[in-house]
Amino acid sequence: MQGTPGGGFVSAPLIAGVDEAGRGPLAGPVVAAAVVLGKSPPAGLGDSKKLSPATRARLEGEIRASCAFGIAVVGPEGIDRLNIFGATMLAMRLAMDGLCAALGADPAEALIDGNLTPHGRTPGWRWPARAIVGGDGIEPAIGAASILAKEYRDRLMVAAALAHPHYGWDRN
Repeated sequence: MQGTPGGGFVSAPLIAGVDEAGRGPLAGPVVAAAVVLGKSPPAGLGDSKKLSPATRARLEGEIRASCAFGIAVVGPEGIDRLNIFGATMLAMRLAMDGLCAALGADPAEALIDGNLTPHGRTPGWRWPARAIVGGDGIEPAIGAASILAKEYRDRLMVAAALAHPHYGWDRN
């Protein structure tokens, strides 16, 4: 999934923020998002886990309307095949691929939430990358990616809960 705003971008050269959701849970997919902020990014971007559901939902709509982004999902089969770390790195690469398709260009750098980057850890990663511990609370582009990834994954888990209500995936 990808999207592009009208009206240009905040940074030149383009800097992407990348984050994931679903690395810790025992069920469901890992979802990654990559975002380049538009000229008028939403106010209040930050760590999705620290925002209320209502704030996250509002910001998701604003991010989708004003920023370029890519979202990627690696499901349980991919997690089982690669392990959760490898699946996370792959999801980040696929999200960056989607972002680049939306932009029609490669960002100059990817800022990754965490202490490791996909560089050298997943085939096809081609962007200079810098890891930032707690980056979703520091760098607005990473915060935007955090919000998109969490909201998208939460919707997938609600859909899974409808098919399998006895697991409570919509609540945990």
